[in-house]
Amino acid sequence: MSVASVALSPVCGESLDSRCNFPWLYGLRSSDSIVIFLSVGGSFIPMRAMESDSIASVKRRIQASIGYFVKKQKLVFEGRELARSNSQVRDYGVVDGKVLHLVPRLQAITVRTVCGKVCDFHVDRGRSVGYVKKQIARKGKCFEFVEQELICDGEELEDQRLITDICKSNDSVIHLLIQKSAKVRVKPVEKDFELSVEALDLSDKEAGSVGQHKQGALSMGYRGIERKPLSQQFLLEPLIVNSKIQLPLVIRELIKSTLNGLESGNEPIQSSEGSGGAYFMQDSSGLKYVSVFKPIDEEPMAVNNPQGLPLSVDGEGLKKGTRVGQGALREVAAYILDHPKSGPRSFSGEERGFAGVPPTAMVKCLHRGFNHPDGYEFDSKNIKIGSLQMFMENNGNCEDMGPCAFPVAEVHKISVLDIRLANADRHAGNILVSKDGERGKIVLIPIDHGYCLPTNFEDCTFDWVYWPQAQQPYSPDTVEYIKALDAEQDIALLKFHGWDIPPECARTLRISTMLLKKGVERGLTPFAIGSIMCRETVKKESVIEQIVQEAHDAVLPGSSEAAFLEAVSLIMDRRLDKLSS
Repeated sequence: MSVASVALSPVCGESLDSRCNFPWLYGLRSSDSIVIFLSVGGSFIPMRAMESDSIASVKRRIQASIGYFVKKQKLVFEGRELARSNSQVRDYGVVDGKVLHLVPRLQAITVRTVCGKVCDFHVDRGRSVGYVKKQIARKGKCFEFVEQELICDGEELEDQRLITDICKSNDSVIHLLIQKSAKVRVKPVEKDFELSVEALDLSDKEAGSVGQHKQGALSMGYRGIERKPLSQQFLLEPLIVNSKIQLPLVIRELIKSTLNGLESGNEPIQSSEGSGGAYFMQDSSGLKYVSVFKPIDEEPMAVNNPQGLPLSVDGEGLKKGTRVGQGALREVAAYILDHPKSGPRSFSGEERGFAGVPPTAMVKCLHRGFNHPDGYEFDSKNIKIGSLQMFMENNGNCEDMGPCAFPVAEVHKISVLDIRLANADRHAGNILVSKDGERGKIVLIPIDHGYCLPTNFEDCTFDWVYWPQAQQPYSPDTVEYIKALDAEQDIALLKFHGWDIPPECARTLRISTMLLKKGVERGLTPFAIGSIMCRETVKKESVIEQIVQEAHDAVLPGSSEAAFLEAVSLIMDRRLDKLSS
């Protein structure tokens, strides 16, 4: 049985009879409209749409009706993400009565003080208590971060805890202890929750009574936090298929720090971000995250997916040309192929790659804190195989700010990675923003590479194509890095590390690397090369797809791979010469 096969299982239905379930809609709609259903939070919400509506307009309608911001929506239909905003509903085959799965990522927070001050802001569902504190301090301007202490159900909320993890009941009460005595009531309402803060100023004339109120809050709600010892055993170890491989120091340290956290009783914290299962792993102190674990059986459309997405019918992933259960392999492949400037890591001591993909390794892990729908026992059948990636400290992602502030070199390094790997899922939300050094230089960190190296180019999408930095030519250093790339060496390297890459994926890597190298030889910008790889609409083939198809038509049946690639090279030269002339 292959690694990916454990992630698959039969699929459920994807349509509802709108006439039977919602007959009143038919008296309201015009003859050329359809009724679709949004599946979110276990509920089905009927919505009228036109088959000619763009995906962008549907998302705007969702925002207007139920409040999820457009940029924070992921729509999935029959196992495929509706990622191209300018494509029409009919392009994806959405017809009357069909179900769209909405995976939201945003929560709205309203902070009200007793004196009438109101602060509204929005955070990703996976944000931590610490992030919320910073938002309260920055926007409220009355509660300093260091002065805040949140307590829920008698337990102090540590800064790394996720809001969605602690707000599971409909009437959770959180006490905020600061220099101003306060009580915070959190009431979730589907997609968001309301945070109400009532405070009395310590400088008030009745400071004595205020102090008594604060002391009362402490005596009622506060108790010392003790680490809960694990009642079950656990397992974490690297998955190595080639005995000749020696794990780099950075990977060994990553696994060691993650294991120390588990040994200290710090359980995995499930992220509410994304469409698959992802878990933040803590260090021994429980004060910070050290890694992110993504099990293959919890990937989007896999058998144990915790986000409620439908199971894959034929094994294909959310993106065309990918397979359910292979996301972890692709995550590791992106790290392996992100060579440092001096060359592949196998031949150098450098740890950081050119694009800065965080260190990633395949591991097997057993813990009760993961998603086990059939119950958990310390047994080999419950072992999870997946990718373990270093957690990167960050100041948010590129969706949180405009691209104009990003250094050109930072955008270009990610463009090189995405073009090489034919990334089918590069959006602003999976590029983290960090600040390096005393001057706070912005550094972009690419994550989420589970949809790279597909078997075809159909779903290649690069958000950075529309950023102004993509219009700038590559620097001489970057051009030299690109010229040194070798697709055949990369394929051999992946095989050495245990992934005998399928022929179709290897072909994709060869062609995308060929395009990148030929493009920079002609002085093409990231925008020009990226535009060749990305479709304008769902139905309109990209230039690279046209080149591949023309090569297919040009070679004789049964021709070798070398002959096919030679045809691709000749056709690509002709197209690029025309583009650069």
